[in-house]
Amino acid sequence: MDSWDSFIKVVESGSMAGAARRLGCSRAQVSRQIGQLEAALGARLFERSTRRLRPTPAGEAFYPHALAAVAAVDCAQRALSHLGSAPRGLLRISATMTFGREYIAPLLPALTERHPELECELILTDQMVDLVDDRIDLALRQTQTPPADAVAKPLLQMERVICAAPDYLARHGTPEHPLQLAQHQCFSYLLTDDGHWRLRDARGEEWSAPVRGRVQYNNIDCLYQATLAGQGLSILPVYLCAPALADGRLRQVLPDCQPQVRFGQHLYACYTPSRVQLPKVQVFLAALEDLLQPEPPWRKIWPGPG
Repeated sequence: MDSWDSFIKVVESGSMAGAARRLGCSRAQVSRQIGQLEAALGARLFERSTRRLRPTPAGEAFYPHALAAVAAVDCAQRALSHLGSAPRGLLRISATMTFGREYIAPLLPALTERHPELECELILTDQMVDLVDDRIDLALRQTQTPPADAVAKPLLQMERVICAAPDYLARHGTPEHPLQLAQHQCFSYLLTDDGHWRLRDARGEEWSAPVRGRVQYNNIDCLYQATLAGQGLSILPVYLCAPALADGRLRQVLPDCQPQVRFGQHLYACYTPSRVQLPKVQVFLAALEDLLQPEPPWRKIWPGPG
């Protein structure tokens, strides 16, 4: 693949000399490799002038395929070089703020204790990250559409429920139908809600229930605290509100209706193909599966309504 890499560097540098500097070899070596590649392909790849080399139409067509091929070979070589080796180096993980704080952060000290050559960084954000640009080894994402350019390993379904504090329900009554939600103070999650809660009932019928609330948040912890304080209703993930449901600080409302949120019902572990065989990624995935399977810890706290 040396000639292919030389071709890529010439396109990016605009000259044989520039490519040679990047590759750490002589201009003559680069020129010879380009000549060999053109002969093998049976096509002229560059238009030569006194100042600059420009790709021919054939060169322009070949360039993206050369990039993909060289990247694939690099991934394969890195994967093979790591097979059987101990987890080492820096593992960068991305997760949402609340889920990452509650469940991922506690995993990492024990993981690094078991693997002395491993270091971990946990990046907590509710925004989508770019696996390549942000140098993320593995991102935990709740999404309907996993990235097409990454491996997306489904981990589990993330259940959500409508909740309220008992004192709020005592003061304002308990809604018995999705359309009755409009009569209540409902806290919306700014990253997804648009003034409607989308619900699916036990018969499979879907509802777009208008909701109102004079306070909105872009953080799920704020919704949780406001709901605990008896200030209104919220759609909350069970992984967060299970303890409060179990001890009675919160009650599930409309238990026959399943909230349908825009970012989907499933949690995925997402990583680029080059990370698939890295031992540091594999040991983290194993620790994560031990945590979540056969059932997640919050299900042991609150098994569900009834």
